[in-house]
Amino acid sequence: MKNIKLSYSNLLLIHAAIALAVFAVPFLSKIYALLIPIVGFFIVYRSKNRNNEVLLVAAYLVGVEVFLRMTGGNFNNEFVKINVIFFMLMGMVYSNFSSNAFVYFFFLILLIPGILITSTVFSVSVDIKKSLVFNLSGPVCLAISSIYMYKRKILFADLQTVLIAMGLPIVSTTVYLFLYNPSVRDVVTGTQSNFETSGGFGPNQVSTILGLGIFIFFTQLILFSKSKKMMILNGALLVFLTYRGIVTFSRGGIITAIAMIICLLFFLYRFSNNRGRRKFVSVFILTGLLGMGVWVYSSFQTKGLIEKRYANQDARGRQKKDRLGGREQIMNEELKLFIENPVLGVGVGMGKQIRKEASGEAAASHNESTRMISEHGLFGVLGLVLLLTVPIMLYVNNRQHLYFFSFFIFWLLTINHAAMRTAAPAFVYGLSLLFVQIKIPEKEEISVS
Repeated sequence: MKNIKLSYSNLLLIHAAIALAVFAVPFLSKIYALLIPIVGFFIVYRSKNRNNEVLLVAAYLVGVEVFLRMTGGNFNNEFVKINVIFFMLMGMVYSNFSSNAFVYFFFLILLIPGILITSTVFSVSVDIKKSLVFNLSGPVCLAISSIYMYKRKILFADLQTVLIAMGLPIVSTTVYLFLYNPSVRDVVTGTQSNFETSGGFGPNQVSTILGLGIFIFFTQLILFSKSKKMMILNGALLVFLTYRGIVTFSRGGIITAIAMIICLLFFLYRFSNNRGRRKFVSVFILTGLLGMGVWVYSSFQTKGLIEKRYANQDARGRQKKDRLGGREQIMNEELKLFIENPVLGVGVGMGKQIRKEASGEAAASHNESTRMISEHGLFGVLGLVLLLTVPIMLYVNNRQHLYFFSFFIFWLLTINHAAMRTAAPAFVYGLSLLFVQIKIPEKEEISVS
């Protein structure tokens, strides 16, 4: 990614214009979805991935996924994951991968017993192929992304360029939300997740990607705003995304964003010298004031209902028994299935089928952790242990990766409230495995503003 020069302001305007164009002519979303992998392939093929161009293309795909889904651009639900897998494999062909990444090949092997269990099911009510693809596309995307990114060296400034590539289509998503629903006050009537303020799409997934965008533009604000103009622009973007994220009434993405920002600020403060720490006092105050301002405005626009949502109350202020919107019951059922089938599990995707037969409701799991142990048994437990421990072990010798814990916590929190329905947690998990260097050689200049 050497010598990449981006006109940051122009790119933001272009992506705002993309949202406007798609809103006016919805069919353009299909063309947009088709152009991204085609242009991406051309970029990687021409450069031979000399500067990890596949990371830019994959990051852009991850950022655009929810936008394509809400505008009907996705050709199928796994479109982005399949493309991310393709570009990661393409990157391996051109740039190889670390031999120590075999640990993630082992993770893929751990998925096989669950696949075999499902393959033995003979039922007209079970679409085995669909079930396998739906439940395995996320873990496979994670494993392939991890194999490519495992200990791959990258400059910190280049990593930020990857985040910008991910953040640009998130700006399109946010602009589209305003176009779809300009007046929040007119559509908010309760404390449940709101499809109207989420562009007619799943609030949980919209909240998740906006939460990731909040973190991206927060880093731009505090680390890469070299002028007052850039500070104002990035600050406005941060407020813009935070407000629309809050009013989805889906808490997961916003809580995750806050956790990511806290992790980043903690490590920035810890590794700063005394002069740097004094400057960060201003950053803490600014962050707090921005957060309070957006929250107060959101409360006003939702007539106080957003406060009740985060307090787990209904519109009348009564405490809800279920804190996770029905997820506790599914999680408890999955833990019960694991206890009953501890070795091999019930098979990939069969948890949903078993729930359908027992209660008549085919509720898909929102929690990847409990889904893995119920459907893969001890192999799922082993897989989760591997995913949790390998990044931590790498970080011991990778202390310059300032975003490590932010990325890791995004993956961990997201899979426990939104499973792996989108490619975001898989790809961001892979980013935590990169070997990051902060110091930039004098001859290498990267401009992102």
